Amino acid sequence: MGFEPPQRLARALEEQYGKAAADAWLGSLGARVEAELSAGGRALTVDRVAAPGGRTSVVLLVRRADGTPAALKIAPPGAAPDAERAALAHWNGWGSVRLLEPADAVTPGGGMLLERLHPEVSLRSLPEAKALLEAAGTVRRLWVEPPGGHAFETVAERTGRRTGAMRAFAEADPELAPLVEAALAVREELVADPAEALLLHGNFRQSKVLSGERAPWLTVGSEPLVGERAYDLARLVRDRVEDLIASPGGPATARRRVRKLADSLEVGQERLHGWTLFRAVESGTRALAEGRRQTGELSLEFAGWL
Repeated sequence: MGFEPPQRLARALEEQYGKAAADAWLGSLGARVEAELSAGGRALTVDRVAAPGGRTSVVLLVRRADGTPAALKIAPPGAAPDAERAALAHWNGWGSVRLLEPADAVTPGGGMLLERLHPEVSLRSLPEAKALLEAAGTVRRLWVEPPGGHAFETVAERTGRRTGAMRAFAEADPELAPLVEAALAVREELVADPAEALLLHGNFRQSKVLSGERAPWLTVGSEPLVGERAYDLARLVRDRVEDLIASPGGPATARRRVRKLADSLEVGQERLHGWTLFRAVESGTRALAEGRRQTGELSLEFAGWL
């Protein structure tokens, strides 16, 4: 089949893996799609590609042999699709999109066959207050004990892999050094005294919660890991940051979000504040390093409010 990957995905893969690696994976994507459609007796037909789609994978809206709708997600190995598959199997549709195949299914390109949701309707389509309320109610369903013998990385491991790049950025930009050092210091305090070890979404925000048929709202696009709930909430605090930056009451709104989310989900406010600071600074410095200047500056300005 002729296949044109969404431009958003192409740009994101180039930023993350470099042009040569991105071009190589995207160049093989047509063949991967063809193989995935028939792998394991699937007999899938394609309705369309979900667009604009995500930054780490391509999602095709497909139909199974009996005509029922589904979604086929194909991601490069760097996106850790095996970890996502394991988490989806453990959640078994509780608060998340449902995996429609066995967790140990092996396919040519690591594609996952998923329940079809409505990719064009996320929580970002709701007014802010309602969206945050629905988001809180959805993410709390995911916070369960991880399966025994799991291979998920921990919050300490994932954040630890990112501190080197942050320190290097601070050395190259003395103006940002105090903010980066503050974020690194609070991370050290938090990982030294872990609060809990639950299975987390890892990349939770409003755009990762889609409308469904089986339930009003279900999560997608997890980057699962094990750790404390405050880490999972920290990205949600920064949602719609562009609107916050444009608002004269942005700093007060940001701090109020921390308090309200911490109270509503019974998470320690100081721990949520700390992880929100770290994740905003880490995201901002990484975006700047990848050439996404506007995104990086917004995240760092938000971090400065905290």
